[in-house]
Amino acid sequence: MTFNAIKQAIHGLYLTNSFGLRLKRTSDATQKKKLRLGYSVAQLNALNISVKLENEEKLPMDGQYLIVINHKSIIDPPLVEVALTKTNLFGSWISKKELYNSFFFGLFVRNGGSILLDREKSQMSSFFADTKKAVKRGESIFIFPEGTRNKTGKMLTPFKEGARIIALKNRIPILPLYIKTHANEVLSNALNDKNLKQEVTLVVGDLIAYKDKRNLEEVYREMFGLEEN
Repeated sequence: MTFNAIKQAIHGLYLTNSFGLRLKRTSDATQKKKLRLGYSVAQLNALNISVKLENEEKLPMDGQYLIVINHKSIIDPPLVEVALTKTNLFGSWISKKELYNSFFFGLFVRNGGSILLDREKSQMSSFFADTKKAVKRGESIFIFPEGTRNKTGKMLTPFKEGARIIALKNRIPILPLYIKTHANEVLSNALNDKNLKQEVTLVVGDLIAYKDKRNLEEVYREMFGLEEN
């Protein structure tokens, strides 16, 4: 690990806990959005990473959606938050139990607006009940439908069925976002060279109706030109 990587890890820990404490002190959705965006901007600025948005005209300014995103890097959530800066979109992130208990991310995740997904539970009724509560509060739902970070050489790994079920149960359209740049490589480069400026591109897809019976993964692949490999 380089000196810069150690420095960035310490700074990242400070940011997640500092903003996590501030998030804990408020229940206001507008304030939480501002704090999450503030954290995301600070984290990406420290790494010299900027965000470019393709098909920005397709991005809704308001409303409630199941926002589905591919997942290759731990900086994916900040990238998405920054991409949505100009919108009023806000909601809960689907988060694994490991993140809730994480020394690094736990405080932020627990207080930033998230729904716990515990795959060890045999019943998922409480999870879907929590998504329904979030939607009733006027929130969107953010999810990585691959279920975990894609550490393979493939452009996309298989989607879990839960994403489709969330959209159906809550009758909310699906907003697909695709992180086009390999964000994990960008992060690795940033940790190795503090002076390197990099850009990550996110692509906005077309809205998908919750009643659409097509396979979500297949629609997502076709929409963003992702071949199976």
